[in-house]
Amino acid sequence: MNSDRQTSNYREKVHIFGIRHHGSGSARSLCQALDQLQPDAILIEAPPDAQALLPFVMSEAMHPPVAILIYEERSPENSVYYPFAIFSPEWQAIRYGLERDIPIKFMDLPQAHRLAFKKEEQEEPKVKPESIETEPERSSQEDIQLNSETPLELNPESDLRLYRKDPLGWLAEVAGFSDGERWWEYMVEHRRDSHELFAAILEAMTALREELDAAEDFAESMGDRLIEELREAYMRQTIRTALSEGKERIAVVCGAWHAPALVNLPSTKNDANLLKGLPKVKVEATWIPWTYGRLAIASGYGAGVVSPGWYDHLWHNFQHSSSQVAIRWITRVARLLRTKDIDASSASVIEAVRLAEALSAMRDRPLAGLPELTEAIQSVLCFGDPLPMQFIHQELIVGDRMGRVPDDTPMVPLQQDLIRQQKRLRLKPEIKALELDLRNANDLERSHLLYRLALLDIPWGKTQYSNSKGTFKEPWQLQWEPEFAVRLIEAGVWGQTIIEAATAFTRDKANASKDLPTLTKLVDKVLLANLGEAASYLMVRLQAEAAIASDISHLMQAVPPLANLLRYGNVRQIDTNIVSQLMDGLITRICVGLPVACASLNDEAAAAMYELAIAVNRAILLLQNSEYAAAWHGVLSQLADQSGLHGLLGGCCCRLLLDAGIFAADDVETRMGLFLSLANEPSQAAAWVEGLLKGSGLVLLHDDCLWQVLDNWVTKLSTDTFDLVLPLLRRTFATFPAPERRQMGERVKRNQSNQIEVNSTANFSNLDLERADAILPMIAQLLGIKM
Repeated sequence: MNSDRQTSNYREKVHIFGIRHHGSGSARSLCQALDQLQPDAILIEAPPDAQALLPFVMSEAMHPPVAILIYEERSPENSVYYPFAIFSPEWQAIRYGLERDIPIKFMDLPQAHRLAFKKEEQEEPKVKPESIETEPERSSQEDIQLNSETPLELNPESDLRLYRKDPLGWLAEVAGFSDGERWWEYMVEHRRDSHELFAAILEAMTALREELDAAEDFAESMGDRLIEELREAYMRQTIRTALSEGKERIAVVCGAWHAPALVNLPSTKNDANLLKGLPKVKVEATWIPWTYGRLAIASGYGAGVVSPGWYDHLWHNFQHSSSQVAIRWITRVARLLRTKDIDASSASVIEAVRLAEALSAMRDRPLAGLPELTEAIQSVLCFGDPLPMQFIHQELIVGDRMGRVPDDTPMVPLQQDLIRQQKRLRLKPEIKALELDLRNANDLERSHLLYRLALLDIPWGKTQYSNSKGTFKEPWQLQWEPEFAVRLIEAGVWGQTIIEAATAFTRDKANASKDLPTLTKLVDKVLLANLGEAASYLMVRLQAEAAIASDISHLMQAVPPLANLLRYGNVRQIDTNIVSQLMDGLITRICVGLPVACASLNDEAAAAMYELAIAVNRAILLLQNSEYAAAWHGVLSQLADQSGLHGLLGGCCCRLLLDAGIFAADDVETRMGLFLSLANEPSQAAAWVEGLLKGSGLVLLHDDCLWQVLDNWVTKLSTDTFDLVLPLLRRTFATFPAPERRQMGERVKRNQSNQIEVNSTANFSNLDLERADAILPMIAQLLGIKM
């Protein structure tokens, strides 16, 4: 009797609200339930490590989606995120309590313990019996989840662990829905009356857990099962603490899966023993901006939803007027289509709304849901075309909204410096595309900042191809990702500001680099980032490494990045004197050592050297330095006549010298005849032709000189010789696209027709010269010529 009385007393004071994380219907129903209950304490399934962050929720500068970031102080990469959207039930519960001065406590197992478990697993991986099939390790992003929406087929032996991860999938399958999200949207999101909703969810989850617990225990890995038991034990201990403080109406907001475990309190001793002696690490917590794209399940977030943009629309429109949800959604779609130059008239909008409502009525739905709206939009506004649905899905159904956090949020100094620079340079994280004019001081500093962040492995922006004729335009594609916050924290060990951290990180990376190409690529990035101190240190390292480098291929790989710096340095206000001196030495050493480096190469090595030679040639053309060009052309001339040179390189040298005007057509034609003679191996002959014409199908069509060289050589071949070299020519021409080969054939045919016409008009034996002389005076008069 005493036990029954305690249970009854517990249930009168503790009210369990099993919710779906990031469900707008859950959030709306929870707000209604809290209004009815008027709780004096709210316990929320979230990490107590972030308890101190709660006051920031009420800041005017806080705009979801945002996330709590918790990380180990000594190893920031050991971290976890807890995302919140405006339609997340936990977010609404927090705001409800803060607005009314109701005590709020986070009641999940602290991440100080969970990150310690994760660290131990990484350091000492457990060996699991091969006979026991276990599920993949859950990512840290699954910490607040009711889980995936993957449709499942009931198979108790193989898929039981999946149902434990996705309990809604089972209920959805029984109810005849394709997946858990569709079932939940129908049962909860579109529900106007939330009366007894949470009691029904609790009953369903209780039955589901009993069914699963009765099944085989190995369906879920022991590690995950232990964490789940620890989490629920800690939740119960938090509830006991609230009861001991004299709270009479305690609202417990947790994932629906955990609700049955909190309905009754087992022995306090059992939970205390379970939580005793857990490993622990020191952690820090902060708020960071999040995005709807990262809230979507497609991003890999286990507790995500398929359509965060749609749920945002439901949250803002359903509570005001549920009948307007479909109309306003299709209106937004029409506006988006018009921005893409796709017709979307008002009449089409009306027709799409009618079709969506008709579909929902046929399917016995209370309101038109996302499936009905999507079908109606594709049929009416997109005329059945699925392509427009792709950007509708990306921009509206998922959405691209990014949240913001207050400036006084706890941050490491490096994060604070980045925020200061973003404000000073007017570079907001929401910006998606940017074209910088490097002649402008502000734009130049923006470019420096983006390159410095890239050095720290924070690729906020990526440079794009510029259509501008000048070198002062620099287009960027920007995309701020939430995980960059963790990388900023990790980079904080290198300095207090972005420039300090980038400089220190670069010096350390330079010390660890042991080959010339790596150093030259690093120099390129450092100079673009305008890190003067790091650049000077790198140049010293580069000169020292270049002085002892003996691999010609490494020297050649170093030339293109340095050539780009020499050409574009003036635009970026970079001092290129030291780069110019280094380039002088590199070109000289390459020209001296290249003939030896090209001797006795196999096919693979020759192909690699071909790519390097092409890259160095482009770099020298870019620099427009007569001394470099003279030295380079000299070594190419030497290679073109070098005995034993691989055919691919021989043909390449002739082609480069022909393009530069050093070789005439006759020079190339002569060398072609020598290389394709019967004295050479067929494979080397084919390689020579490939080196001459590789990648030059269009060039061959439009370069009359190169065409004439090949044409003259082919027409001079005897019939027997032509039959022998034909397979070699086919091997090279087969690499050209079919349209280019067709155009070559048409040009050959056209040239033959022109030659026939010339030959026919060149025969003067049948001309009547007297009659021709008689007409000459009239032609001269017509042309105004005196005879």
